[in-house]
Amino acid sequence: MGRLAGMAAVARQWIRRGWMRTVRSPGLREVGGLGIIVVAAIGWRLLAGTEQATARPPVANDTTEQAAAQPVAMALVNGIEISRDQLIAECLSRHGEPVLEALVNRTIIEQACGRHQITVTAADIDAEIDAMSRRFSVPRDQWIELIRKERGIKPQQYADDIVWPMLALRRLARASIEPTEAEFTRAFANRFGPAVKARIIVMPTREAAEKIRAVALGAPEDFGGLARQHSIDVGSASANGWVQPIRRHSGDAAFEAVAFGLADGEISEVVQVADQFIFLKCEGTLPAAEVDPEEVRPRLMEELREEKSRRASNEVFRREQDAAVIENVMNDPVKAARQPGVAALVNGTAVTLERVHHECLDRHGEEVLEILITRAIVEQALERQRQNVTQADVDAEITRAAESMGFRKADGSADTDAWLARVAREEKLALRHYVDDVVWPTVALKKLIGPVPVTREDLDKAYQATFGSRAKCRVIVLDNQRRAQEVWRLARENPSTETIGDLAERYSVDPTSRTLRGEVPPIQRYSGQPALEREAFALQPGELSGVVQVADRFLVLFCEGYTEPAKVSFEEAHPELHADILEKKQRIEMARHFTHLRGGAAIDNFLAGTSQSPARRKGPATPAEAGMPAAQLTKAERDDLIQPRAGSRNASGTASGGVVPASGTVPLPPQ
Repeated sequence: MGRLAGMAAVARQWIRRGWMRTVRSPGLREVGGLGIIVVAAIGWRLLAGTEQATARPPVANDTTEQAAAQPVAMALVNGIEISRDQLIAECLSRHGEPVLEALVNRTIIEQACGRHQITVTAADIDAEIDAMSRRFSVPRDQWIELIRKERGIKPQQYADDIVWPMLALRRLARASIEPTEAEFTRAFANRFGPAVKARIIVMPTREAAEKIRAVALGAPEDFGGLARQHSIDVGSASANGWVQPIRRHSGDAAFEAVAFGLADGEISEVVQVADQFIFLKCEGTLPAAEVDPEEVRPRLMEELREEKSRRASNEVFRREQDAAVIENVMNDPVKAARQPGVAALVNGTAVTLERVHHECLDRHGEEVLEILITRAIVEQALERQRQNVTQADVDAEITRAAESMGFRKADGSADTDAWLARVAREEKLALRHYVDDVVWPTVALKKLIGPVPVTREDLDKAYQATFGSRAKCRVIVLDNQRRAQEVWRLARENPSTETIGDLAERYSVDPTSRTLRGEVPPIQRYSGQPALEREAFALQPGELSGVVQVADRFLVLFCEGYTEPAKVSFEEAHPELHADILEKKQRIEMARHFTHLRGGAAIDNFLAGTSQSPARRKGPATPAEAGMPAAQLTKAERDDLIQPRAGSRNASGTASGGVVPASGTVPLPPQ
């Protein structure tokens, strides 16, 4: 379903481009990790929803006029009300600007359609949805459900915000979208033509690139190690420089020309692509696929029509938006006072505040209400324990987060300003919402769970996982035991790096190991894959393993040797390991304790139409429920504790292999 995003590109363009900033998007590890409570709250409602009763708003005995003047309850949490006004205020604070922007952009398109006497009917929208579902060979109902799950978009919002503007702009464009024969030829060559297998090294300056290239020319067999140590492109560096096969007409023309001009094993000159400097090593070529152009013509032509239609529609919207006179009233107190009830004016036509409120509630009400319910649950728990969260606590947690993510000033102190700027820039998250949704719940739950111990066993395993020797293996991944046994038999006939690479390239069902000829990052101890670890560390260099089953996959390993342990003593690593494990154990206990709090709450969610009674306790309270750390962790939780954090201290990699940061590993199938 990777093309789902491409299908809706026109709609995203008119939603995103313009006069206000866009909504936040998740990504930073610290924000995601500490935001576990909000995720747990939403997950709880999704998991428990089928067992909840239907909730109805309380009916007052007042007259209609009196009732209308009173706030409408959206939820009750242990009898405490969350009102409609509270919910609207939070929705506007978090999502008001992008919602208003979408409404303004829709108004621009509606006005353009009116001037050109263009109409998009409900039947047109239904037909387009049917056509798209057929294009992806998915029944209509499943198609809409996929969009809801993948994009978090309700069916009506999908029709209004995605399909309608796409059709309207397509009709406004009135441009020829029929692909030319030259365009078809380029697309066919890109999809089915020959390709170059290559490794690359990406550097920030030409001088740095030329320096590393000189080293590579002297030791071309070590190109992968140089990529791993020096390349600034994390994706290819973590895979020893490998990239997906390079095809024609897929990107920078100069880069492609260099790639296709290389002989097998040759290292290229340095090529500038945008603001980066790249050189590559040719590792072979792939011949053109034996495909009849006429067999794939209908599908490729449809894809080209879609792309040309998207470009033409984008251009139409850009012209209409540039010509529009837009006045943002909602975000200007002076204008808002003069024009009550108006959120914006588009060429003199009002977009009302009532419409913005309605859209905010419809699109984001349930999500934001869950955040408010979560806060109410935690606030009530603090009150019962007679604890509170102070500004000093909040400041200390922000400082801890900045330090853990490596934001420090020259004097070694935490650079909280730089950290908060990164949160705002990368998460598009306002400081208030970062504090309310991430920092405050984290501080509150740390107070509720109390101290969490870190044992010597925890530290020893983390030290071995992060700094110990690792097994360098080639791996072939198969999806059934019979095929694995057949491939193992072939490997046993001539167990060598070249043989295993050939077999991986031919038989591996894992795309990454197939492309990399079985290469994977060195296997560490305590990785959460005990069967794999036992087999890997039992092998001698040049030795072939048996068939190892990991979940529903069957692996064949060939040992190429072992990395040297990092030259970092336990005492040197202890402070960082302790801090990292403590943070992880705290997150586990926080999630457990919040689950207990949520399960013990009486919640009537009138917006979602659900009602939850407190769960009955079975047996004595657990330590986490009593505000104390749990005595035992699950196996999965213990495995997670000793995983090195991305960016942790580690030995510099060498040509023969070094300690690979956690962020650079290629995941194997789960245990």
